[in-house]
Amino acid sequence: MLPKNFLEKIQDIEQKYAQTEERLASLDITKDADAYKALSKDLKELSYIHELYKDYKKILKDIEDTKELLKDKDLKDLAEKELESLNIRLLEKEKELINALTPKDANDNKNVILEIRAGAGGEEAALFAADLLRMYQRYAERKGWKFNILEANKTGLGGYKEVIVSIEGKNVYSHLKYESGVHRVQRVPITESGGRIHTSTITVAVLPEADETDVVINPQDLRIETFRASGAGGQYVNTTESAVRITHIPTGISVSCQDERSQLQNKLKAMRILYAKLKDFYEKQKKEETDKERKEQVGTGERSEKIRTYNFSQNRVTDHRVNLTLHRLQDILDGDLDEIISSLQAKELEEKLASV
Repeated sequence: MLPKNFLEKIQDIEQKYAQTEERLASLDITKDADAYKALSKDLKELSYIHELYKDYKKILKDIEDTKELLKDKDLKDLAEKELESLNIRLLEKEKELINALTPKDANDNKNVILEIRAGAGGEEAALFAADLLRMYQRYAERKGWKFNILEANKTGLGGYKEVIVSIEGKNVYSHLKYESGVHRVQRVPITESGGRIHTSTITVAVLPEADETDVVINPQDLRIETFRASGAGGQYVNTTESAVRITHIPTGISVSCQDERSQLQNKLKAMRILYAKLKDFYEKQKKEETDKERKEQVGTGERSEKIRTYNFSQNRVTDHRVNLTLHRLQDILDGDLDEIISSLQAKELEEKLASV
């Protein structure tokens, strides 16, 4: 059954629908065409919920009628099968109503720019950043999304101090937005000879990708610098100044790219990242105006700030936001994130329903 507060919301819409329909029927279109047009638009918007709810009530009535047939021995088997089918339809209709009335995140269908940074833990943190990069790449493959590394700062042992990727596909942000935060790993590092378990952290930021319609950038507000690309350890790997650093002067946000041999390609990649960072910056700034207790998407990287823990000795992954613990760490690192993300989506829906 639908939650009580949700049913109350639907009843309000039903009342508005009836009132709008009555006003529209009594209005003389020849005398006030604009009012007629406005009311017609309102009725059309309300009618979607109205029709869904009408179907929902019809299924409820069919369920009650079918339950009566259970008393008839000759019809009991048939009624049980019909009841099973009706209950499935009821759940589907409830889901449609919930989706129709739940506030939508405007960014849910966006592609993303995903950043992974090594936090506390030195080289071990950088190595686990590489593990998370692989995890998201495998998850993207499962979803049929396009995965592309935009910028990477590798360490000598194959880890990453920082790596930035773009992920493109259907509803990418609606799945990956929950990954923003601090990820904690507990394991014996390959660099540790004593066999002691270390705790390290990695920060992940998931930014909905922006374009020129989302963010307007004045070219005069940009400072563009070029330099020679360097490899792990700082050694120069390119004798030409193909690497690009772009700074947005008003906000101080700076991005750089050096993975491509072409200066133009590095500039285009840097601009993609900059657009996403500015979109995120302005959206957070707008939210701060009405929510002073807003928490930052990614913390400082301290061990105490965590959304998820990966414990190798216990083969355990725990997401602390939904108190979900799974004892199949390797599967998750191989990209099997569906159970975790589904739990987070369910929690978000529950919170939205509470505010409806």
